[in-house]
This record gives sequence, structure tokens and C-alpha cells, in this order.
Amino acid sequence: MYYITFTLWYLLSLLPLRIHYVLSDILYTILYYVIRYRLKVVRHNLSTSFPEKTTQELRQIERRFYHWFCDYIVETIKMFSMSETQMRKRMQFEGLEQINEDISKGKSVTVYLGHYCNWEWISSLPLHFAGDSIGAQLYHPIENKTMDRLFLYSRGRFHAKSLEMKEAFGILRNWQKTGITSITGYISDQVPGYSSMHYWPFFLNHDTPAYTGAERIAHILNTTVYYLDIYRPQRGYYVAKIIKMSEEAQKEEKFYLTEKYYRLLENSIKRAPEFWLWSHNRWKRTREEFNALYPETERKRILNKL
Repeated sequence: MYYITFTLWYLLSLLPLRIHYVLSDILYTILYYVIRYRLKVVRHNLSTSFPEKTTQELRQIERRFYHWFCDYIVETIKMFSMSETQMRKRMQFEGLEQINEDISKGKSVTVYLGHYCNWEWISSLPLHFAGDSIGAQLYHPIENKTMDRLFLYSRGRFHAKSLEMKEAFGILRNWQKTGITSITGYISDQVPGYSSMHYWPFFLNHDTPAYTGAERIAHILNTTVYYLDIYRPQRGYYVAKIIKMSEEAQKEEKFYLTEKYYRLLENSIKRAPEFWLWSHNRWKRTREEFNALYPETERKRILNKL
């Protein structure tokens, strides 16, 4: 099944991107008007995140989101055979000299990003590194084994290594001990499990449980920390502006980096809300449920962990 799917996906990816966008427009009609893919989740997330907006404004964001989401799907397929030259043209980075300066000093780097714009194309960042540093990204295995292998292949095409969450810290620490510098990306806007709810920022008008794993790893390894502020100047093109969050993670107060990340991500989303993954049920777990699951002493232990 993997090899059959691989072949079909690869052959489809060979189509010119302009044809992919025609397919995206067709897919938009199917997902939005026929299947109504996760429409209740999208509408609930938008209305509770932007209570000040009118129904008309929310519907406009909603339609733009589904248009972009279908573009994301075809762009991800296209990535399967994109050349390095084409990827460099379509996924650009501003401020790379900061990261390359860190690398030249033997400093490893932590990069925060969200499910915003095309996060799959961010795996091309290693194309721009100076020296012999390793580019890596944390990931959660997909339950479907075929899709998991396909995405691992795609995300590794431009020299990025995918590190499974449970193994990432050991690998990164071993690289550091052996003198290897790394630049590691963390998509940190997912829903943590109840036992991993160490911090609750106020994000998009919600009391929000947050992953703090990126901050813990950055603190132990004392990395420099950046945020990728991504925008889409036109269809098929993205620019990621590299914003420094901390020169040395160990110097920051507990949860400073997590809070800073959510403030920066919120600013990105408010600027162009259609490019965030609204179909993800981000707020399905609440503080009330967390409090009901754990006695007060256990809650304090979990919340104070870093």
C-alpha cells in the first residue's frame, strides 16, 4: 500500500502548481459546500476567538480559511517532487544571518512555529544553513503507517531530520555532547494531554493549555530561541521572518518562552486569521476538566513542572 500510494502521490506532484491550484479550487467547493468538513469546529473556534466580529466577518474568514486549507493540501502534495531551486523561490526566510551567526559560534537553536501558513514547507530551512549543522523537527507519528512514512519522506527531502517526540531530547542532547550544532523546529500550538498541562496562557480569548516541551528542552540545552512569523505575499509563496525571542534560554524565567510564543503567534493569526488551522479542535480540553481529574496537590505538581 505504501509503494502504491507513494507512486500515485509522486505522479500527482509532478503536475504544475497552477494545475494544483485549479484542483484546490475544486476541492474547496467539495469540502466547504458538500462535505462541510469540520465546519462546526471551525465556526465555534472562530466565533469564540473573535467575539467582537460580526457574523459576516466571521463567514468571510471561514471561506478564506477553507480556500487556504485546500491550497495547503495541494502544496503539500507538490512538495513531494519540488526541486530545491523552486522551494527556495517559494519559501523564503528573512533574518537568517542571525541563525547562521549562532551556528558559527557553536550555538544550537530552538525555533517556534505554529500550524500557520504552510508549515510543511518550513522543513526546507536546512537549505539555508551555513556549516555542518543539523536541521531537525519534532513530530508526532501519524496513526496511519502509510501516511506516516509518506510525510517522513516528504519532510526529509530538504535535509531536515524528523525526531519523534519521546526520543527528541536524548538525540538533541547527544548531538550537543558530541559538538554538533542543531536547529530544531517545534510546532507548539497543539493540545497537550492532561498530565502535560504545565501552563495556561490566555490565547485568542481562551484559557489555553500549552505544551512546554520546547521550553524545557531549550532551557536544558541553553539554546538561542526564535519565532517564525510567516506570511503569504501571494498564492504559492511564503516568507518567514525570523524573530529572536531569547539569546540564552537558561536566563529566562519559567514559562517566559511559552508565553512569548503564544503572544507572537496570536499577533500572526490576528493579522491574517485565515491562515491558521481552525479545523483543529484546539480547546477541547478545559481547565475545569483538568481540575476535576487531579486533586489540588497533584495539580500544583504538574503546573509547576518545567
